Amino acid sequence: MLKDILAEGEDRMQKSVEFFRKDLASVRAGRANPAILDKIVVDYYGAETPLNQLGNIAAPEPRLLTIAPWDKSALGAIEKAIQKSDLGLNPNNDGSIIRLAIPQLTEERRVQLVKSTKKKGEECKVSVRNIRRDVADKIKAEEKAKGCSEDDAKKANDDLQKATDKYIKEVDKILELKETEIMEV
Repeated sequence: MLKDILAEGEDRMQKSVEFFRKDLASVRAGRANPAILDKIVVDYYGAETPLNQLGNIAAPEPRLLTIAPWDKSALGAIEKAIQKSDLGLNPNNDGSIIRLAIPQLTEERRVQLVKSTKKKGEECKVSVRNIRRDVADKIKAEEKAKGCSEDDAKKANDDLQKATDKYIKEVDKILELKETEIMEV
């Protein structure tokens, strides 16, 4: 029973870290990365459709993204959705594809992005710690219900702490890599 509780907790921690990793992928660093467009939703014939489902997104050059929609009539809607987004990019529509030039980030903007990513990292760590607390409560409840011995509960709590430490270190590593990527000129 304790193994199931621990496995479920570790799975939740893993999902939390994966969500954080995907969330950071959409943060704009200096280079063109198609993942920065993942959060953009386009009003396509009355349906809210993710941009990455409307066409091919590519990064042919380090500072350029191209969007080649499968349906050319969606060009205008895609252009509007990009302009409405908080990315601060100006789409250049030539009638068949949209080009997005990624401007060089200023030092001030880089510092803001690093602060923002650190805040997201701290939120992820809090999430992992909350999962640890929930699992620890389940272990205590199991021990009180005489479903396991005190020694087994102590070992399960130790294993839980090791898993928590592992995922928090992983978050720190992801943060460090992203900070390096953002500050790179």
